[in-house]
Amino acid sequence: MESEEKGLDVYQRLAKHLSALGMGYPEKDELIEILRENFSTEEAQIALAIPTRVIPFQPVGVSDIARRVRMAPKELERKLALLADRGLLFSKRMADGEMGYALQQFGYGFPQTFLWNGADTPFSRKMAQMIVKYSKKEEIRKAYGDTPTKAMRYVPAAQSLDPDSNAVFPFEMMEELIKKVNVIAVAHCPCRVTADLIGRRKCSHELEVCLKYDDLAEYLIDKKIGREISRQEAIEITRRCEEKGLVHLVDNAREGIRHTCNCCGCCCWSVGSIKRRTIPRDVLMATYFIRETDQEKCSACGVCVDICPVKAVRLENDACVVDTDWCIGCGVCALPCPAGAVKLIRKSDAIPPKDFNELHEMILRERIG
Repeated sequence: MESEEKGLDVYQRLAKHLSALGMGYPEKDELIEILRENFSTEEAQIALAIPTRVIPFQPVGVSDIARRVRMAPKELERKLALLADRGLLFSKRMADGEMGYALQQFGYGFPQTFLWNGADTPFSRKMAQMIVKYSKKEEIRKAYGDTPTKAMRYVPAAQSLDPDSNAVFPFEMMEELIKKVNVIAVAHCPCRVTADLIGRRKCSHELEVCLKYDDLAEYLIDKKIGREISRQEAIEITRRCEEKGLVHLVDNAREGIRHTCNCCGCCCWSVGSIKRRTIPRDVLMATYFIRETDQEKCSACGVCVDICPVKAVRLENDACVVDTDWCIGCGVCALPCPAGAVKLIRKSDAIPPKDFNELHEMILRERIG
């Protein structure tokens, strides 16, 4: 490995380093250009000293990083703080009081920190162009499809589930998940912001709907790339998004989730990839429900066809037909159905991992293996 890296410059080595994360960055020339744009050579050397065999948002202390860098501890701490202020590192006060830092993982801070604040500046426009050039379907598939355990899952719209049913668990209801977190921040949807910045936005969905929780929320609030909101405001955002046909995308865990994306099929990398049929649903995400139609109630009015974010419903011979290979079980089609003909059923008996830590420890083991 060392002989392989001898001929590489610091940015090539950093790209390789970032590819070794649990949610690793796919290596390619476009990534190296993004790194050159954001890190000085000295900052890249510092990033190389931060461990990769960790789950997202798991920091290590400055003293640990200092053992791998030839720099005075005070100066190192100053530079790490500056990198965190620019969104290039995650930071958090650790239990022992020391400040800790972690590399941003793919989809868990990178490239979102460039976009969460919704700023329209020359730099954000340049980054949007570079990110679009880098994040092609092959890279998304490599980052999210390489492990059997999927990092994200879809949570159905509230009205598509029967909360009194013994078959519905609290972790399958967005409002119940929100009730279990302590700190909430809202940020701008990075996918729609990107589409705006490059002039390719095809929808009018609102932007400030990206919800973050607990230590990730605290980070966004501290770095002023998101704002703190109440639990009730977060619930209102999720309800409003459901009414507009947006899809709840969350960490594939029963507890300790860090974020909820409210995705459209127009701009968002996850739902949009499925809508365009560029990446198979089960390669990309974990889906626990699928739509079923009560044909006796269905009037074939077509409202569910229009609202389906992945175009998995069509009218055929005066009946609604669901493409079960592509339906994501989001339930947004149940909300406008005037006849109450739509319901969700389980795809299987599978359930998500226990919590965020267990989820990403599983992914890390699978990727290392």
